[in-house]
Amino acid sequence: MIANLQFYVLAALAVVVFVVQVWALIDALRRPAHGFVAEGKLKKPIWLLILGVAVVLGFLGLPSGGSAGNAVGFLNIIAVVASIVYLVDVRPKLRAYGPGKGRSQGSSSW
Repeated sequence: MIANLQFYVLAALAVVVFVVQVWALIDALRRPAHGFVAEGKLKKPIWLLILGVAVVLGFLGLPSGGSAGNAVGFLNIIAVVASIVYLVDVRPKLRAYGPGKGRSQGSSSW
């Protein structure tokens, strides 16, 4: 009974972590590349690589009934930290530049 409860709590946490990682990646994709440089942050392709790896690790960390999720558990912690750093440090500074596509900042998001 308790083992089932623990599984469901950990599964819910894994889903929340994965959603945060996907949200950070989608947000970074939408931001204009010049905003990253103007704010003195890592360039957009580097953030996309970091957040893309975070999403992959988050996906692998989802419970699947096997033990693969446990194997990437520690890496998933690092990955969610990277996503949180983007969301709380980089994203607020990039919000002033608006979304990159469909605005007058140019057509290229790289």
